[in-house]
Amino acid sequence: MELLTRQETPFNAEPALEHLPASWITPLRHFYVRMHGSIPVVDPALWTLSVEGMVERPLSISLDRLRGEFGTSSVPATLQCAGNRRREHARTKAVGGVQWDGGAIGNAEWGGPRLGELLARAGVKNGARFAWFEGVDEPMMGGKKTRFGAAIPLEKAMRPETLVAVEMNGRPLTAEHGAPARTIVPGYVGARSVKWLGRIVVSDRTSDNPFSARDYKLFPPEVTAETVRWEEKEPILEYGISSVICSPRSGAEVPAGRLKVRGYALSPVPLGRVQVSSDGGATWVDAAFEGRETPWSWRLWQAEVEVAKGARVLAVRATDSRGGAQPETAPWNFKGYLYNGWHRVPVTAV
Repeated sequence: MELLTRQETPFNAEPALEHLPASWITPLRHFYVRMHGSIPVVDPALWTLSVEGMVERPLSISLDRLRGEFGTSSVPATLQCAGNRRREHARTKAVGGVQWDGGAIGNAEWGGPRLGELLARAGVKNGARFAWFEGVDEPMMGGKKTRFGAAIPLEKAMRPETLVAVEMNGRPLTAEHGAPARTIVPGYVGARSVKWLGRIVVSDRTSDNPFSARDYKLFPPEVTAETVRWEEKEPILEYGISSVICSPRSGAEVPAGRLKVRGYALSPVPLGRVQVSSDGGATWVDAAFEGRETPWSWRLWQAEVEVAKGARVLAVRATDSRGGAQPETAPWNFKGYLYNGWHRVPVTAV
């Protein structure tokens, strides 16, 4: 892996931003790693996935059965940590958590059975509304060991793009990315794509797992860790519209004149355009998209701007096909989630 370590224990790391526009499919060596604890030791020959709760026929599925009986679908999808760009939140006011730059994101080709096929085999009972996911890892939370978990609406669980993935970019999942199996929930923040999957529970209510009930929720700026009432907010599901400059890097010395700027943009609905500024947002130039366009993946882009000599600030903003716009700034929140203000990169033109 060619990653920048953001936390040693548990291990969390992201690529240098300049690597990301090189390929629409992110190679494994440049795909960010998000951990809440240690990688569990899982023997693929002994591993089973249970499907239980509000189902007619509870299942216990081995890896061989999962691969052989339920078919394989392939979905290109971008995963982005809910805390991506947290460093920018911290410039407004200190915020805890992994201090990500803009690299806690990657686009991969995921392969495995559709989750809906497993649920159909189990027979979902009337009244069910959610699918819970639980990993076999045991991270610490509140001084206690727990299992990492998440929940998504049953409607999303039954969508054809939602997978129990066993492959990433055409190869079996690696340990740091959730082997032997994980969920992939395109369009949702990465925390809903649970690694080292061990259990799926169908329920008429959302999960009470601590990582679902007491984490990954978005609160207004006045709420603090001391005043938060977790039950007042629902867990974060979709990511917001965002765009990031990957090159040139922040603080770079660049030649004055025409300058190529490259980066990525992401939106829960199709993007309309990306614009780049070389004067901090006073004037804008339209960027050109690169690579494929698929419903659940980022768009890579590039633009050429004119840069006068001296200290300059590059900026980027995106607009989606429905008119939704990336905000100039994003409200602070004490967890540092979903920062999507204009991405600004200072450079010096010589």
